[in-house]
Amino acid sequence: MTDRIAQLQSILQTEPHDTFCLYGMAMELAKSGRHDEAIDYYDRTLAVDPQYCYAYFHKAKCQESAGRLDDARQTLRTGLAKARSAGDTKASSEIEGYLDELE
Repeated sequence: MTDRIAQLQSILQTEPHDTFCLYGMAMELAKSGRHDEAIDYYDRTLAVDPQYCYAYFHKAKCQESAGRLDDARQTLRTGLAKARSAGDTKASSEIEGYLDELE
């Protein structure tokens, strides 16, 4: 376990709904190749804040790495709809570009 993961776990014990920490944990787990655990933390991030657009993008990256392409496409479609409804044109563009790559 990396020091960063341990630090985030410690913070999440006292602040279990901190979206920044949940997302950070997901990113660290993904970087460590622990894709299923990372996906769980992206889901936890999105449960707290469904508008956290980049969580959809990176969740789909983990799903793709795990060979779950259909799941990745669905995650991107959901993320694209959320990004558009939030007016986040940068996230919309990046999510849409990634979705185009997978389709």
